[in-house]
Amino acid sequence: MNQEITVPCVPLRQFFVPLSATRRGARLARLLATEQLRAWNVPLDPARLIVAELATNAAVHGRVPGRSFRLTLSVTRSAVLRIEVTDTRGDCLPVSPRATVDPPGESGYGLLLVEELADRWGVRCGPVPSKTVWAEVDLAGL
Repeated sequence: MNQEITVPCVPLRQFFVPLSATRRGARLARLLATEQLRAWNVPLDPARLIVAELATNAAVHGRVPGRSFRLTLSVTRSAVLRIEVTDTRGDCLPVSPRATVDPPGESGYGLLLVEELADRWGVRCGPVPSKTVWAEVDLAGL
């Protein structure tokens, strides 16, 4: 997992939406992200796969009954697509799949996929009780 580099960068475009922390909400996150990326003329892949994995993780591992998660997409001046998924389980931080010795069981491949598809990814804690899992894709190379 990479450490987040803090560079002041105002997004050219930004989209965010709260979604129910359910599998249906995760599916809706992928569909809404796909439509937003199309509207911005941003390549769909690998972004929609990253959104699908991060949203599913929020619905499965970051779920708190009665609380939603938030999907944020932004494109910066430096042609970087940033995907953020914020949930209310700040006590349950994701671990890089490469940091574990044991291979993933039935689940656990999502972050491995994110790690392979994103140029950078990480976790930002807070405000309490939330956390944000983010991933960046350099659009210039697509």
